[in-house]
Amino acid sequence: MAPGTWGHFRALQGRRICDSNSFRWHDGAMKINETFSYDGATVESVYAIITDQAFRAEACAEQGASDYSVTVEPNTGGGKTVTVIRIMPADMPDFIKKLTGDTVKVKQTEEWAGPDAGGHRNANVKVKIIGQPAEMNGTAVIVNAGDNASFTLDGEVKVSIPFIGKKIEPEVAKAILGSLRAEVALGTKKLS
Repeated sequence: MAPGTWGHFRALQGRRICDSNSFRWHDGAMKINETFSYDGATVESVYAIITDQAFRAEACAEQGASDYSVTVEPNTGGGKTVTVIRIMPADMPDFIKKLTGDTVKVKQTEEWAGPDAGGHRNANVKVKIIGQPAEMNGTAVIVNAGDNASFTLDGEVKVSIPFIGKKIEPEVAKAILGSLRAEVALGTKKLS
């Protein structure tokens, strides 16, 4: 099973890596919230790797993307904008694959700000399934946590399909978290 796919996510669930609190319904919306620890890393070392074009391309390849492009550009305020477009296998339940086909094209945009007064980094994050009415909007933050750096993603998944959108949202949340977990695992390995 390729990392970041539905099957890989299910395998991770079986190993208790999945936190059942990572996504949940709140006020009628599918919310994502997950925090990762980069042991022995600093905010700036985590920021440097996740805004590195070569690292993000490697993460796409490791997750089984059949095609991808990664751009990293400076933005105002001392941050960077990371844009990742990738075509991934639609390794999801059959009722969703009937809508998406065998692959999905995903565009992820992260607008990272410069460090705040405490040295933390924040980003606005958007994940859009191109050609489908599915997206996640949220924020990411990297903070110091003792001798480690902590990375948190907070977001809301929305699938705008009448009657079945709410059934698809948890599957989209699982796919986003599966991809993020695989990327964090690779980043942790690179930083160790």
